[in-house]
Amino acid sequence: AEEYVSQNVLNFSSFCAGNKGIRYETNSLDFKVRADGTVYAVHQLQMPSKKVILIVNAWDPQTRDRWEAIVRFLVGEKSQHSGHKQKGRKSVPGEVAQQQSDTLLPWRQHQNANGLRRQKRDWVIPPINVPENSRGPFPQQLVRIRSDKDKEIHIRYSITGVGADQPPMEVFSIDPVSGRMYVTRPMDREERASYHLRAHAVDMNGNKVENPIDLYIYVIDMNDNRPEFINQVYNGSVDEGSKPGTYVMTVTANDADDSTTANGMVRYRIVTQTPQSPSQNMFTINSETGDIVTVAAGLDREKVQQYIVIIQATDMEGNLNYGLSNTATAIITVTDVNDNPPEFTSSTYSGEVPENRVEVVVANLTVMDRDQPHSPNWNAVYRIISGDPSGHFTIRTDPITNEGMVTVVKAVDYEMNRAFMLTVMVSNQAPLASGIQMSFQSTAGVTISVMDVNEAPYFPTNHKLIRLEEGVPTGTVLTTFSAVDPDRFMQQAVRYSKLSDPANWLNINATNGQITTAAVLDRESDYIKNNVYEATFLAADNGIPPASGTGTLQIYLIDINDNAPELLPKEAQICEKPNLNVINITAADADIDPNVGPFVFELPSVPSAVRKNWTITRLNGDYAQLSLRIMYLEAGVYDVPIIVTDSGNPPLYNTSVIKVKVCTCDENGDCTTIGAVAAAGLGTGAIIAILICIIILLTMVLLFVVWMKRREKERHTKQLLIDPEDDVRDNILKYDEEGGGEEDQDYDLSQLQQPETMDHVLNKAPGVRRVDERPIGAEPQYPIRPVIPHPGDIGDFINEGLRAADNDPTAPPYDSLLVFDYEGSGSTAGSVSSLNSSSSGDQDYDYLNDWGPRFKKLADMYGGGEED
Repeated sequence: AEEYVSQNVLNFSSFCAGNKGIRYETNSLDFKVRADGTVYAVHQLQMPSKKVILIVNAWDPQTRDRWEAIVRFLVGEKSQHSGHKQKGRKSVPGEVAQQQSDTLLPWRQHQNANGLRRQKRDWVIPPINVPENSRGPFPQQLVRIRSDKDKEIHIRYSITGVGADQPPMEVFSIDPVSGRMYVTRPMDREERASYHLRAHAVDMNGNKVENPIDLYIYVIDMNDNRPEFINQVYNGSVDEGSKPGTYVMTVTANDADDSTTANGMVRYRIVTQTPQSPSQNMFTINSETGDIVTVAAGLDREKVQQYIVIIQATDMEGNLNYGLSNTATAIITVTDVNDNPPEFTSSTYSGEVPENRVEVVVANLTVMDRDQPHSPNWNAVYRIISGDPSGHFTIRTDPITNEGMVTVVKAVDYEMNRAFMLTVMVSNQAPLASGIQMSFQSTAGVTISVMDVNEAPYFPTNHKLIRLEEGVPTGTVLTTFSAVDPDRFMQQAVRYSKLSDPANWLNINATNGQITTAAVLDRESDYIKNNVYEATFLAADNGIPPASGTGTLQIYLIDINDNAPELLPKEAQICEKPNLNVINITAADADIDPNVGPFVFELPSVPSAVRKNWTITRLNGDYAQLSLRIMYLEAGVYDVPIIVTDSGNPPLYNTSVIKVKVCTCDENGDCTTIGAVAAAGLGTGAIIAILICIIILLTMVLLFVVWMKRREKERHTKQLLIDPEDDVRDNILKYDEEGGGEEDQDYDLSQLQQPETMDHVLNKAPGVRRVDERPIGAEPQYPIRPVIPHPGDIGDFINEGLRAADNDPTAPPYDSLLVFDYEGSGSTAGSVSSLNSSSSGDQDYDYLNDWGPRFKKLADMYGGGEED
């Protein structure tokens, strides 16, 4: 059957009588509710079943109260239009259908048995509402879906979508034959609030019989969740003394239930407040927003620094009977404001300070402040408002104790001020809060006593300068350099003494400080710097302990003309002929202007030869030139006196003698060698005599060398006069010796003999020493020889001596006498006569030929064989 609803079906005015401004809404697009509560169909509808379920929400905009109602109404039948009658049954207006109330016919009849075919349209199925947390039993039937073709063919029903064949799986199921759809378990709106399924109808072969129909399932909310605070503990702050209505903080609780229903509407309230001082209701909370504000005056941090407030959040719009609740803690800190001025703990303070001391703490000022310690509202700032016009004191704040430390920053003088009466004021770094006045106890008096100490005497005029001409006689009174003792209230005597007097020119009177000269003051002395002589004196009192001070006296010496000028250079050189060169002369004076130049240069009239031979020409005030007046002056050294006079008043003069060396010069004006000798004071005859002596000396040396060569040649041709076998003396004959024989040599031959002790020899470095002169001392000259010599020992010894002589870098570049060995009488060495042994005859001396020309004689005597 096809059923229609087009008229008003329900009126809410009976439920809401007397409520003005109530607003309504439904969960269906096909039905609306007027302002008077009448439910009506928006457009002409074709209802698929005999029962329609609606959810109607109503709320009051003023009170924000909400209501919800589930409306179920049956659909009545209308008479057939245009002669169409229901097949097989009689239409009865208003008769309720005999089908089950939960059966949906989402698909229309496609064709009437007797006639016209209607246009096929799909139904818009109203949502299916399922309450959450249902207790079952499960599966629980929700609705039955049927197609009007199920009488003709066998139809299979199925559903798809989230909750059916998509996760979460199998929340909903459908009987494929009967079309009954079930929910299989309790629903949770907070997990998922709605489901969108699609119903399908197919034949036994799987062919689609009807178009898929959308099914919307809404989970009806139940109050199954408590409000949850975002934080369990909230921290806030409010200034002390705040006015009522001052915002403090906001707390927030969330309810997982539907916020559009009373299940999720949270309301707040304050449960307890700790402490309950000065009032048990110091704060209030906005029940809807959770804003905490002050509701009473009297917040005082110095009395209560912190409040602990328990906040309760309840859903069901705060209904404590039906709603669920939760609590949180709000900690409200009362912040400090500067509402307590600092106050001195005493009205007067005292202290004492030694004079002439600085950076000394003389008094500690203590204050009390009830504000937050170590904050700008508590930190003290001290000021001296009277009693210290010269700024001797300042007050510094101890950052730990907040005490005021009265400190001396400018030395005080007992003789000027024996005591100070200070008035001080204390305040905070931060200004006082509005309406708070400074306390009378914020000012105090400080009495500071000054202690007298022994102060050192001082010279009122230190670096005292006096002007004085140099050369004043000894004992002259220069000045009185006296000191002052600052201790006027102590009867003390001052004594004076010298501390520094570099030239020892001054004396000072020990009692009155009178200064006199002890020597003549000379401006030209090395102790004078820039015409000033400086001396230091000491003044000491007899206090306990004694104190002393120093003073410096500067004496500016005025120059007098007490130094005659001097000439430079003292020696000079000039050619014997004039106009070749001149001598430049410079005058110098130890005095200063005006007692110096311009100078006057002149030659004395006595002796007359000076002006006859020389002339002097002034170049400027300090320089002159000395030159020859005559055409020629014999070479030699001349003393030329020159008188030089300064410009002092009265002027001083000095006669300076310049040694002038006159010499013969070459074309360049330089002295020649002969000329320099002649200039040294020798005449021509003396020079000739010296040259003759030099020639004679050279001739004698030449003759001596020729004679020596001749003697050497004769020695080479001289034969051996004595047979070595006949010589009974154990010694060596020197064939290269020049002279009348060994007995004519005045030598100390004992130095060549082997010494009795060998200690000093063992301490010497080994080696052969070259001897070019007579040996001195006990140093051994040659290696120690065995008592019984071997013929080869002498050869080794001579070779070593020769090698040492040839390699000696200090040897002279000419042949000299080399003493190789000497055996005198009493020698402990053995005889060398065995060099020509007559007993054996087997000794071979041919190796002497290899020793060089120096041993040619020995080779000739011993190496020639018997035929020689």
